Amino acid sequence: MTDVLTEGHGSKLSHEMLSKAPPAILMFWLVKICATTVGETGGDAVSMSLKLGYLVATAIFLIFFAVTMTLQVRARRYHPILYWLVVVATTTVGTTTSDFIDRTLHMGYTASSAMLLGLVIAVLVVWKLTTGKIAADHITTRKDEVFYWLTILVSNTLGTALGDFSSETIPDLMPKLFHAPGVAWDAWGFELAAVVFAVLIAVVALLYRLKALPQAVLFWAAYVLTRPLGATLGDTLTKPHAQGGLEFGRFAATGVIALAMVVLVLLSPRLRRPAGAAAP
Repeated sequence: MTDVLTEGHGSKLSHEMLSKAPPAILMFWLVKICATTVGETGGDAVSMSLKLGYLVATAIFLIFFAVTMTLQVRARRYHPILYWLVVVATTTVGTTTSDFIDRTLHMGYTASSAMLLGLVIAVLVVWKLTTGKIAADHITTRKDEVFYWLTILVSNTLGTALGDFSSETIPDLMPKLFHAPGVAWDAWGFELAAVVFAVLIAVVALLYRLKALPQAVLFWAAYVLTRPLGATLGDTLTKPHAQGGLEFGRFAATGVIALAMVVLVLLSPRLRRPAGAAAP
């Protein structure tokens, strides 16, 4: 993982102990996928099930995000529950914001995905130019922390748009691009889209193991891809049978997955400590 300090080993370790993010281990990614799924089902529950609309729901979740992020940034050390609350806040904001752009402003999944991808890249470039590096799971300065959460917020919004693009736009687009007799493109749904994103994440993991690209870049690539995976899994759980979903209640699905998140964090001692912290 990219070093966040260039000082001596002892000074570096003492600073890494102050990291405000957990290590990017396998359990981290499992909890992150759960968090993105909670964001999808929870965002839809407020905007659709409660019929508040995307704009009102976005305003509610933005307040939730502002409160949790303020507490997170002002905290002097890493708090696992607070950290994951902010992640969930970014996923819910991302869900309703993306839906507002796509369905209320009628920008469409293709255009919104391209716009948000450009925005993620822009944030990372500004981060690099401002601090000289792009941090991943080692967050030890206030400036890095602000860029870290801004990147997460935009990437989770992008992930929602990508998830919807893959499960709803691709089935309509493929017959126009590929005239393949006997191929039922309408069979492409949430489940197959989730498999595609899972495969892409596996490719990123392989590149990480082979050290084929800078690890910070691969970290953020995985972070972006886990959001549409969670989005498609959330849609698979809650959408009607006619749309290829399992038609579970949005509130029930949100509660169960949120509980699973808490259990996973509590069962993983390493997730209860910040990145770089030594075992007690």
